[in-house]
Amino acid sequence: MTGITSDQVRAVVAEMAGTVDDWRLRRPARPSAPRFGANWIGPVMAIGSTLVGWFAFTDTLGDDGVGFALFIGSVSIMLMAWSNLLSTRMIVLEQLFGGVDRMYRWHRWFGALAVAAMWLHTQTVDDVKGIAGASRDVAEAAEDLASTGTNIIYALVGISLLRWIPYRWWRLSHKFLGVPFAFACWHFYTATKPYANDSWWGRWFTGFMLLGLAAWLHRVVWRDMIRRGRRYRVTSIRRAGDTVTIELEPVGRGIHYQPGQFAFIKVQARGLSEPHPFTIASTPGESVLRFVIRDLGDWSGRLAQTLSLGDSVLVEGPYGRLELLPATDDRPVLWIAGGVGVTPFLAAATASSSARSHRPQMIFCVRSRDDAPGLETLERAADEGRIELHVFASAEGRRLSAEALDEVIADVSIAEAHVVMCGPTALVRDMRAALVARGVPHVHVEGFDIRTGIGPDLSRQVDQLLWRWFPSMASKQNDEGSERDETPATAGVRSGAKGN
Repeated sequence: MTGITSDQVRAVVAEMAGTVDDWRLRRPARPSAPRFGANWIGPVMAIGSTLVGWFAFTDTLGDDGVGFALFIGSVSIMLMAWSNLLSTRMIVLEQLFGGVDRMYRWHRWFGALAVAAMWLHTQTVDDVKGIAGASRDVAEAAEDLASTGTNIIYALVGISLLRWIPYRWWRLSHKFLGVPFAFACWHFYTATKPYANDSWWGRWFTGFMLLGLAAWLHRVVWRDMIRRGRRYRVTSIRRAGDTVTIELEPVGRGIHYQPGQFAFIKVQARGLSEPHPFTIASTPGESVLRFVIRDLGDWSGRLAQTLSLGDSVLVEGPYGRLELLPATDDRPVLWIAGGVGVTPFLAAATASSSARSHRPQMIFCVRSRDDAPGLETLERAADEGRIELHVFASAEGRRLSAEALDEVIADVSIAEAHVVMCGPTALVRDMRAALVARGVPHVHVEGFDIRTGIGPDLSRQVDQLLWRWFPSMASKQNDEGSERDETPATAGVRSGAKGN
């Protein structure tokens, strides 16, 4: 370990202090679906299967609050089970919940509500007896395990809330949530209830508990350790400013995807093996996968510095249900992208037919044309008559505003337009408000906001300190480190680089 100077200590303290905005606790994003339809089947199923448990305890509702304590305990169990199920990223669940981004918003809400219900259960429950055929000692031992699990969950919640904890360390701790869930399931199974475990209600709750445990094992063991994705190798690396474009060639059978979808990539190199999600920039007809990745954090910073030709990459996916083009050709199309948020539009622009009655109006907001990712692809698509391109480069003094938006959409029936936006949160928020004020009924976005909390995100700073002061420790940790969370931790809305 090298010496630590006072300037370094002050710098670390300043980073830990962050800003006032860093310490403002933000409400998690509401897990809304675009429209009421098939994508609401999943949420309705989850909430309905949880609340229907009320009828299992109606016979004890007047017994000094025992019935309510049991019911709220079942709510915690059911929501944990659903949260585990959503973490698997199963395609059928993606369809029922309206996309992976909304799956994980529900995943977070179910997890948070499960913890709240668990706390309420501990405040209302009194005496615990054993189920028929089991001793009171078994039930009390199970309750002790559940109490231990409760403390573990509270500790993990604290880790989640304090953003000082590097993201990949939080991800590692997140994997242990299945342990307190298993404790809670055993406690619920062995505690006395107004029904037998071999009754209909018993099978109902036991079935969901087993599903939740199986989902946790599937995610942690099968997906993270055994079947980790399709193998690719790096065939091209192009760096421009703070972005890097990589191309991957399949080793064997590759994945099949549609424009606008994304995939998780796991670079099999020191310090880069944790999975991160990125939008696929190539078209389905190409022989390679292309990703445009911006340096947004510790992982992407190391990627730009250490990735080499021939490196092995595992790709998991594809995921995503971003509808870039309407099902019919009779609606105008408006695309708005900021920075690397242009990534999902690159393949769509190339694939768009020049014979469309309404060519997509593509608004691209960048700092400068020189480092604008994918600009050549968009310009080529515009020259071929596939899109109408409008570039707003702040270096040229041209920024997208409500007035500038009016100029672009002057000849567009905006109330009937199919609008898709990808980019920084502020851009999406401001343009969404402007479009709604102009009569747009719905704006298509995929938003990812995985880890809320308080305090500045010190992932990059901690990583740099480890590499500087404890190089052997950092190398070992990065080799053995956890995978990134199931969904990206960026502050943007469907940006090209979803993770950091």
